[in-house]
Amino acid sequence: MGKAIEEIAEAGGDEIVLKISEENIEMFTIENIKQADVAIEFTSPHGAVDNIKKCFDAGVPVVCGTTGWLKDLDEVNLYCEQKNGAFLYASNFSIGVNLFFALNDYLASLMSTHDEYDVSIEEIHHTQKKDAPSGTAITLAEQLLPKIKTKKNWINEKANDITELEIISQRIADVPGTHKIKYNSSTDAIEIIHTAHNRKGFASGAVLAAKFIAGKKGIFSMKDVLGL
Repeated sequence: MGKAIEEIAEAGGDEIVLKISEENIEMFTIENIKQADVAIEFTSPHGAVDNIKKCFDAGVPVVCGTTGWLKDLDEVNLYCEQKNGAFLYASNFSIGVNLFFALNDYLASLMSTHDEYDVSIEEIHHTQKKDAPSGTAITLAEQLLPKIKTKKNWINEKANDITELEIISQRIADVPGTHKIKYNSSTDAIEIIHTAHNRKGFASGAVLAAKFIAGKKGIFSMKDVLGL
């Protein structure tokens, strides 16, 4: 993702002033961070919170696409407010996926009174994807739960009863990401699917979000970026 973001940003005339990985973590200092107008954070669940907070300490807005740490989201949002910073988290920055979120929400509203359909989620990602289910799948599930009254919680395995929203996760080499919502009844099925062809869509959305948040204060989402 970092390489894809760098390629798209530079192609659009933006300057990358700092690149941090495990190999040069000593360069991740307040002084160096302050060189940037915006920080884009795509790392790992165990380091994301500290990375984000450090950018807030430097007074730099943060766009974050790391998933698997959302139990700490309220803490990070509060820290952002305390530091008068700017923060934008998304489980997926792809413009297509964010339109898919809007479609999922709308379809769930239509299906909310049709208990004869059972809904489930399938997601496929590359084998380097560290969290399962994906953050995108969790976002889709959390959109469904308030509207599909037969479902009480999501589960990352085969559902045991009708109250569980089933998320089936697969990890296959070189698959950027596929998400499917399926409503199945005894007479027919309705499916909506988003399939990423490569990672450029995620990277383009992250750069778009960075341009949006630059110079702002507050907490934002991709809905703000896309006007959804």
